Amino acid sequence: MKRNCLLFFCFLGAIILIAGFNFFSQNTSADTTGAVTFTVKISVCGNFEKEYGEDCDNDDFGGITCQGLGYSSGTLTCTDTCEYNTSQCVVGPSCGDGSCNGSETCSSCPADCGQCGGGGGGGGGGGIITPVTSVVFSDRAYPKSTVMLLKDAQIAASTIAGSDANFSVSVSGISGGNYIFSVYSEDNKGIRSSLLTFPISVTSGATTNVSGIFISPTIAVDKSEVKRGDNIAIFGQSAPQADIVVSVNSEDEFFGKTISDKDGIYLYNFDSSFVDYGIHYTKSKASIGNQAVSGFSNVISFKVGTKNIAAGLPSACGKADLNCDQKINLVDFSIAAYWYKRSLSVSFKSLEVERLSGDGKIDLVDFSIMAFYWTG
Repeated sequence: MKRNCLLFFCFLGAIILIAGFNFFSQNTSADTTGAVTFTVKISVCGNFEKEYGEDCDNDDFGGITCQGLGYSSGTLTCTDTCEYNTSQCVVGPSCGDGSCNGSETCSSCPADCGQCGGGGGGGGGGGIITPVTSVVFSDRAYPKSTVMLLKDAQIAASTIAGSDANFSVSVSGISGGNYIFSVYSEDNKGIRSSLLTFPISVTSGATTNVSGIFISPTIAVDKSEVKRGDNIAIFGQSAPQADIVVSVNSEDEFFGKTISDKDGIYLYNFDSSFVDYGIHYTKSKASIGNQAVSGFSNVISFKVGTKNIAAGLPSACGKADLNCDQKINLVDFSIAAYWYKRSLSVSFKSLEVERLSGDGKIDLVDFSIMAFYWTG
């Protein structure tokens, strides 16, 4: 068991470094698919530097003052969420108009001493407020979909996207340090998106904002086998009114286009007469004008043959559940670790085809699949 546990942590570390995880840093573009590039922006609220998405950060206002915001005078301050605090900004005429404006005192505005009094006394003591360390992830998923946030492969938080597909999910009360965060969404049929992963260095006492996320569409087919010449429906969910590109990989790669509806649902009927008999693979991606482009969805397969077979319901054991206990945990990793770099038995080979990558061997791809479906 010790050996298997050691293998688990070695494989998990290798998965993080090798098997498809993508690093996103501030204002950089990340290629998640080899074909689609999109930008995720990271800013840290509390590091005394005004960055993307922030009004201000401590005393850094980017040159903006109360007057720059349309007030006549006053002092602009910054909230702990890096937004303007205009409570000390003054509207209208100020010193010398014979009336109190804002926080005028005799020392700051002698002309108004009769109205304002002798100047404010010191404020109450007040306790020291400890800054909160948090990370916020935001932007697009699917309308009213569940968005899950994972921290180091464990579920940390969840939220429901709005009807416009926009979401914001956060985790707070953590210590500063290096973490691996992941986000995914589930559509209205319970189908999961592909996983977006972000290794992030969290600054203690600050809020790290990760924006520009566009979760990839979900994808499914209505037939596991389609009679050559008939159509196969490829469908899923994305953001509303998004341009959807569907790719079908054969000897050549075929592309089709459609548009998602107001609920983000899309449907593309693919004519199978364009491809040969055999197994084919399909995936999809979404875009909204020039604003954003998602990565590709998960890849799913279908067979072009001599008959039509409806796509079956998911296995009762579920993807990556090797011992069929409705959980994906160390037991499943241990089972897979035993067959790592070994020839698979006939019975386990069929299990690998059904619940893992289906390539007839156990490698890092299979461990990454188990890490994605991990329940603990």
